[in-house]
Amino acid sequence: MDQRLHFPALGALYPPDPDSPAGERACFAAALREADRGRFATAPNPCVGAVLATRDGILARGYHVAPGQPHAEVMCLKDARDKGVDPSRATMFVTLEPCNHMGRTPPCTRAILESGVRSVVVGHPDPNPNVAGGGLAFLRENGVNARYSEDPDVRQACADSLADFLVWVGSDLPYVVLKLASTLDGRIATRTGHSQWITGPEARREVHELRRCVDAVLVGGGTFREDDPQLTHRLSEHVAPLDETAGDAHALKQPLAVVATATLPNPGNTCRLLSERPGQTVFLTPPDVAASAEAEALAQCGARVVPAPDMAEGLKRLRAELGVHHVLCEGGGGLGLSLLEAGLVHELRLHMAPKLLGDAKARPLFAGRSSERMDDALGMRLTDARTAGSDLLLTFRPKE
Repeated sequence: MDQRLHFPALGALYPPDPDSPAGERACFAAALREADRGRFATAPNPCVGAVLATRDGILARGYHVAPGQPHAEVMCLKDARDKGVDPSRATMFVTLEPCNHMGRTPPCTRAILESGVRSVVVGHPDPNPNVAGGGLAFLRENGVNARYSEDPDVRQACADSLADFLVWVGSDLPYVVLKLASTLDGRIATRTGHSQWITGPEARREVHELRRCVDAVLVGGGTFREDDPQLTHRLSEHVAPLDETAGDAHALKQPLAVVATATLPNPGNTCRLLSERPGQTVFLTPPDVAASAEAEALAQCGARVVPAPDMAEGLKRLRAELGVHHVLCEGGGGLGLSLLEAGLVHELRLHMAPKLLGDAKARPLFAGRSSERMDDALGMRLTDARTAGSDLLLTFRPKE
């Protein structure tokens, strides 16, 4: 079952009828699974999935693999050709409106039209206001029965799948994923600060896979000073990457290490970021601190110091100056809460272990707010729930 759409028929391989509500949901669930295969790798393009289906089932599938590579619709049509499937008798379900302009690849609308597909259902319109609806309009003008899905759950699920792309199109920010791990009673460490390990090996492996996929890992100054982190993935310590097709080249890629702090370290100290990977280390710090002698010394040892009056500006500079599209924040509850309050978290991943500390003095997930009413609480929207070994992985997104 695909958790994003919360519908019992979503996992069906053979939908009863692509034109029925249940069949449409099943087809979009399959298209969304295809889209997920390209997540992170397609940046700054969207991750998109497409399927061709008839009453006999889903006959062909495709997803966008990487920038400059064919889009999902073209890959789906290629899969159909390879399997000897006639596209003209099938309906195409695609998570994002087919492009109708020439970029690094030809327009997908032309490929669809030339293939003979006579029916197309789209989960989300093109977010570019200058071209939104253009793909569907072209198809309709040329005799294709093209429409947007009217199912609100399908539309929301496709929007969630495209969330990073929608952030890039609609703002100057990178897409921020906040990752936290806690016990069932919401504690991230004992009263002494001991936290290894809250979660099991499967959850930790997923975190390393996520580090491999993002462009930067962000922590606060407290975490930097207390933990002396490396902020790298260590997939070689695990059996294999989650994506078995990733290959060694992907496994060697390391994210930038970003530290948000008003107190810069002495370059002569023995912290691992400066001793092992200064050229991949970035400090986000207030402008006056960025102009200090400490900042100059850090720059001379290879680290980068970026002046930022606030986190929003710092994140924007990461994207504009360093090409960072995905940021994974692992800075703990303090930095995480400040990002949440500022509306800068686009996805919250909470790994919850089946453990109870039952200690009021143990470190909580979040602390520092003084809410007198439940109406004052920060609201989130649950979009996925699954297990990772013995732990529960909950994914949340901001409420609309």
